[in-house]
Amino acid sequence: MLSDVMEDYLKIVHELQAESGPPVSTSAVADAAGKTPPTVTSALETLAEQGLVSREKYKGVELTPEGEQVALEVVRHHRLLEAYLAEALDYDWSEVHAEADTLEHHISEEFERRVAAKLDDPEVDPHGDPIPTADLEPVEDETTPLAAHGAGDRVEVARVRDRDEAELDYLAEAGVEPGVHLDVRDVTPLGVYVVTHPGGERHLPESVAETIRVWAAGDEEREPEPTDA
Repeated sequence: MLSDVMEDYLKIVHELQAESGPPVSTSAVADAAGKTPPTVTSALETLAEQGLVSREKYKGVELTPEGEQVALEVVRHHRLLEAYLAEALDYDWSEVHAEADTLEHHISEEFERRVAAKLDDPEVDPHGDPIPTADLEPVEDETTPLAAHGAGDRVEVARVRDRDEAELDYLAEAGVEPGVHLDVRDVTPLGVYVVTHPGGERHLPESVAETIRVWAAGDEEREPEPTDA
């Protein structure tokens, strides 16, 4: 039976693969886990021995089919818990990640089933991240970072990063959340993304724009310009 720590490493590799594809470097896993590279190397070697990742020295690791199934189950638990905490227990979206991290390894399959049924099998968590289905099918990601877009582009927010409470509080105050349409008005020389939505104009630092995932949106969906009236 895998330890919580080893499951966490598989989840991290899964999330990094989803962002940039395999292989995932040891340094990237170490940064995401907040651990030293030697510690991560030792853990990944153990996971490779168990057939959960394939590892090529100096290049990185990739989940095996078996490792992906374990990672998807942990991700499903985590995101279902986030949805339950937000909907049933009135947690703020900036609070649910840490709680779900604590609980995700310790719920039974029956508890998972009941939570999913209670929430009517949600497709996404409060941050817009897709929740793997009960049969643990991989979820295709067709989104792009807001930072990949420029002035004149029209996008819809798909999801936002869930790990930084201050960032989530900032986005909530700015009204930038899943489902909101943004018009990119400008990208300043300092990398600030000037966007508008029905609530007004917002300025987003490049570091934040890189973590907001979006879909392209057509002009036929364009909302009226905000006014000062």
